[in-house]
Amino acid sequence: MRINRRHILKSTIAASVTTITGTPLLADTHYTIDALDRPHPIASNGNTWELVSDTVMGGISNGTIERNHFKKRNALRMQGDVSLENNGGFIQIALDLGPNQRPMDASQWTGIELDVAGNTEVYNIHLRTNDIKRPWQSYRQSFLAKTEWTTVRLPFDSFTNHRVDKPINLTGLRRIGIVAIGRAFHVDIAISGIRLYP
Repeated sequence: MRINRRHILKSTIAASVTTITGTPLLADTHYTIDALDRPHPIASNGNTWELVSDTVMGGISNGTIERNHFKKRNALRMQGDVSLENNGGFIQIALDLGPNQRPMDASQWTGIELDVAGNTEVYNIHLRTNDIKRPWQSYRQSFLAKTEWTTVRLPFDSFTNHRVDKPINLTGLRRIGIVAIGRAFHVDIAISGIRLYP
C-alpha cells in the first residue's frame, strides 16, 4: 500500500489548527477575515464591524463607517477627522475575530494582509488578545494608505507592544482594529479585503 505523505501532512495541519466556522483551517492557505461578501456591516467571518472613537473618553474626534465603491472596488470605508482636543486622538473600525466573542488561534499564519487605498496618510492595525484587559492596550503596526489600491502585509512578529508587557499570544487573538490615531488629520481609508496570510 502506497502512503501519500502530502495527504498525511495536510491532514495533520488541519487537525492542529483551531476550527472557527466548523471547517478545519489549513495554515498553508489564506484565511479570509472580510471579503465584503456579506451585507454591511457584517464581515465574512460573521462578526460586525464597529466604529469606535475617542468620544468614549471625552474626545471630539468624529468618523463614519460605510460600504461603498471606491476607485472601482467594493470597499469598507472609514472617514472623519482626528482631533487631539480634550485628550482625544483616534477613530477606528474594529472587528471581533472569533465566533461569539471568543478568540481565534492565528498561530499558524504569518500575519495580516489587507487591500487598501486612501489619502496617503499613515494608519495603524491594532490587535487585541485574551491578555489585553485595558482599552488603551494593544499590539500595533503602522502602514501607509496610498491613493491607489495596494496589498499590504503586516507580519505578526513586527507588531509592537503598547502598554502591555506580555508578548503577543496568537493562540488567543480576539479583535482587530484599523485605526487613525495620534495626530490631527483628515481620515479617508478604504479596505476591499482583509486576510491572514500563510
